[in-house]
Amino acid sequence: MDNIYTTPEHELLREQVARFIAREVEPHGAAWEEAGRVPRDVLRRMGQAGLLGLMYEGRYGGGDADALTNLVFAEALSQSTFAGFIITVLVHTDMAGPHLHHAGSAAQKEKYLHKVTAGEMIAAVGITEPGAGSDVAGIRTTARRDGADWVLNGTKMFITNGVHADLYFIAAKTGAGRHDMTMFVVEKGTPGFSVGRALKKTGWLSSDTAELVLDNVRIPAANVLGEEGKGFYSVMKNFQTERIALAAMAVGHCTQALQLTLGYVRQRQAFGATLWDQQTIRQRLSMLDARTRAARSFMYHCAWSVTQGRDIVQEVSMLKALTGELVNEVVQTCQQFHGGMGYIRETAIERLWRDARVLAIGGGATEVMLEEVAKRY
Repeated sequence: MDNIYTTPEHELLREQVARFIAREVEPHGAAWEEAGRVPRDVLRRMGQAGLLGLMYEGRYGGGDADALTNLVFAEALSQSTFAGFIITVLVHTDMAGPHLHHAGSAAQKEKYLHKVTAGEMIAAVGITEPGAGSDVAGIRTTARRDGADWVLNGTKMFITNGVHADLYFIAAKTGAGRHDMTMFVVEKGTPGFSVGRALKKTGWLSSDTAELVLDNVRIPAANVLGEEGKGFYSVMKNFQTERIALAAMAVGHCTQALQLTLGYVRQRQAFGATLWDQQTIRQRLSMLDARTRAARSFMYHCAWSVTQGRDIVQEVSMLKALTGELVNEVVQTCQQFHGGMGYIRETAIERLWRDARVLAIGGGATEVMLEEVAKRY
């Protein structure tokens, strides 16, 4: 499905990612789901191919790309049927790494960003807590100044890449105000910083997810990421990139589910004809495809608007709510049309069904997104 926003260079990137997925991911994804993680050497090969830092500065190994290019990458990545792999990469490139890209000092970028783009250091972002998810301002992790250092205490929950990451960008309260928070760089191995437990999930099985514990974690003032006390606004800014990436993931799942189902219903015989011969099935799939294409066009318009410097918090919130709900409807309907085979663990459609559910929750639940829309009217 071509669109007016992409260029031949974008399509070359899409083809490059497709080749990587066919060669490096699809043959091994089932084993990664059993293991509960994506092998580090696969991520390093992505880095070597220039795929882990498209939006970052060229002098740090990045591609100096814009939001449209980044969307093409996320959408191409989302043609894999293994969402655990997809989210492992997108958290690194679009959800954690941007904090360093946008707010990091020259010294911090020189120290870390080369390794992030090369896949030598895998990144995670620690915002969500047991009592604070979409309500970012409700976090309770604290950071207090102690001489030349900061001391962090608290717990983070549902952290993607949390078990195996090397570099964590942690949000902590640094003042009494609701929005008084600061971002910090914390390296794995820092005394007092640990993985409380690895979490077992319904989907995204090859993505490691963790509870993180910060028990008097002492870090130098040089590890403050961005401006002290302004972390809330940094998180809000990065949410736009994150939510477009999650929309790309949702649209990719819709596209894959529809392709799988169109192939299946055309050959599946029932009552003397194929399922495709049933008018209700043909029409239902046609409408879901139309809505997927409409959502995709809106998604590209949002990314293009970012390149124009527009304030599109309302539109991106609409996009996240729309695609998070749409993917669940599309994938569940496609699973239904697979009959019993749609409930078998080894099938791609069953995996997409499990993996799609969280896209209406993570990165901003649908209800929260709709409130973000409504308060901007």
